[in-house]
Amino acid sequence: MRTLLALIGVIALVVVALMYFGLINVDQTRSAVVQAPQFKADVARVSVGTEQKTVSVPTVNVEKPGNAQ
Repeated sequence: MRTLLALIGVIALVVVALMYFGLINVDQTRSAVVQAPQFKADVARVSVGTEQKTVSVPTVNVEKPGNAQ
C-alpha cells in the first residue's frame, strides 16, 4: 500500500514539474457555465374519449354435481 501511495506521489510531482517548465499545458476550451440540459422529443398525440356501445356478453352457468355415489 505504501509503495502504491509513493508511486502516485512521484507521478504527481513529475506532472507538476512538467507543467512548471511548460512541457505540459492545460487550457480550458469551454467556459464553465452551469445550465440545465434541454431535450426535445417528437411524440405521438393520444386523444382519450368515451363512446356508447351495446355489447353482447355471453352468460356462464355453473352446475354443481349432485351427491352421486
